[in-house]
Amino acid sequence: MKKTAIVTGSSKGIGRAIAIRLGKDGHNIVVNYSSNKDTALEVVKEIEDSGGSAIAIKADVSKMSEVSALFDAGESEYGSIDILVNNAGIMSLHTIEEFTEETFDRILDVNLKGTFNSLQCAATRLNNGGSIINLTSSAIALGIPGYAVYNASKAAVESMSYTFSRELRGKNINVNCVAPGPTATDLFLTGKSEEQVENFKKMSPLERLGQPEDIAGVVSFFASTDSSWVNGQVVRANGGIV
Repeated sequence: MKKTAIVTGSSKGIGRAIAIRLGKDGHNIVVNYSSNKDTALEVVKEIEDSGGSAIAIKADVSKMSEVSALFDAGESEYGSIDILVNNAGIMSLHTIEEFTEETFDRILDVNLKGTFNSLQCAATRLNNGGSIINLTSSAIALGIPGYAVYNASKAAVESMSYTFSRELRGKNINVNCVAPGPTATDLFLTGKSEEQVENFKKMSPLERLGQPEDIAGVVSFFASTDSSWVNGQVVRANGGIV
């Protein structure tokens, strides 16, 4: 029997690669997007062209009502939900001195509250024996100026994930985090000079940026039975930067 996965923020970037990879792994995919329906439908088409099944559902993860509706849509189409990948996130890089209250609130709303909303739904609606994978960031360990608020949102997700894995005792649901390093996506590359990008490449002993498919492979492992004995952990997928 096929499993069904919700992948938040999966119309582009790392989320897109995750949705496509999990589709190729044989799972039904709920492709979530917040604004761009066309790009989400392109992901659905790519999954279907590879022999898989997918639907595109709009939802702002910072709003519980929309997250609940996202689960409703997945259950209506496929019967139940087995895998949740919390990938949706935003990044705005400023020093603490420069941050506006509005930007601070938006980052916490999407990155932290959005993950919380999905986890709260999953607590009662994810099938026993399921998997939850939360995307965080290796930037937490780097301490680069400008990343403070973004890092705080992701560090909070890691802490919440660790505790949540214990709150689900008896349901056989694994909760783990994947923490990408610098990855060649629009989210990472926007606003960075060529020199800055080259510097990030050199930070890794592998001397390159990660690719979305690199992260998708790690998520695929956590969504599979091969990871059934891994729970409450954070895997830094960053080419050895930290």
